[in-house]
Amino acid sequence: MLNIYMFLLAMLIGMEISAGAFVAPVIFFPQNLIGDGVLTHFQSGQMMSAIFVKLNYVLIAVSVLAFLYETINFFKNKIENFNIRFSTFMLASINLALALLFIFYFTSYILEAQKLGEIATIQSSEFNQIHKASEWSMKIMMIAQTILFFIRFPKNKSNY
Repeated sequence: MLNIYMFLLAMLIGMEISAGAFVAPVIFFPQNLIGDGVLTHFQSGQMMSAIFVKLNYVLIAVSVLAFLYETINFFKNKIENFNIRFSTFMLASINLALALLFIFYFTSYILEAQKLGEIATIQSSEFNQIHKASEWSMKIMMIAQTILFFIRFPKNKSNY
């Protein structure tokens, strides 16, 4: 079970990095590849939102699995490794809270604003603040996931 959990956690981190570092720059700046007049910033935002809606399914599934795994592990009746069990439980809790916030608040808000059109998104300071907060939420979530991954990473080198 730990191997599947670690694989899913690593996969999720990779998907989040890919979406932010590789996909977003191409979608928001297509003129760098093709030239001007390809997509408006609003249209690019709609495409990126569609990607994040699909990513959210993986995000919620892995976040719930991580939380369940760490909760079960935390409440086992073992005295040893309490600090590590507590740390991983808290990281999984933070990750789940941020995932729920990202999916049900930030993504929902952004999709609703996009339905109202370009004025409600690009030209709105409220939208820009919410969008910036969603970016920070994702960054903090990725940090928590990465720390969780490395805490859980096998330390026994004789297996390799």
